[in-house]
Amino acid sequence: MKVLSIREPFATLIKDKVKIYETRSFKTNYRGEIYIHASLALSKAANAKEASKYLKTTINPGHILCRCNLVDCIYMDKDFIKYIKEETNESAYGRYEEGRYAWKLEVLEVITPIKAKGQLGIWNYKKEVE
Repeated sequence: MKVLSIREPFATLIKDKVKIYETRSFKTNYRGEIYIHASLALSKAANAKEASKYLKTTINPGHILCRCNLVDCIYMDKDFIKYIKEETNESAYGRYEEGRYAWKLEVLEVITPIKAKGQLGIWNYKKEVE
């Protein structure tokens, strides 16, 4: 299965259906099913503490949390950023700057957490033999 690692609290905000865009400096052509993995490392982003106020559940670092559908990858221009800042709460959960990308996610299912070691980018999960 395809997986994307995201630092906490942002991974749990996706699982909680609070955050729908994951912001990245690069685009992806991938569309389809993707699982969200909460990295062991917590985010050091300036907005991480503020974003934590929107959590509905506790964080679970080092685990795959939910199954999503990656439906779009939007190039951030002035109009998109204006929309995000004026019409949504998303600006509290990511870096919205011109030239970056917003990966739009739809949560399909919250799963029983699966312990996994994360990786950079979109990666393939293979069940570890115990």
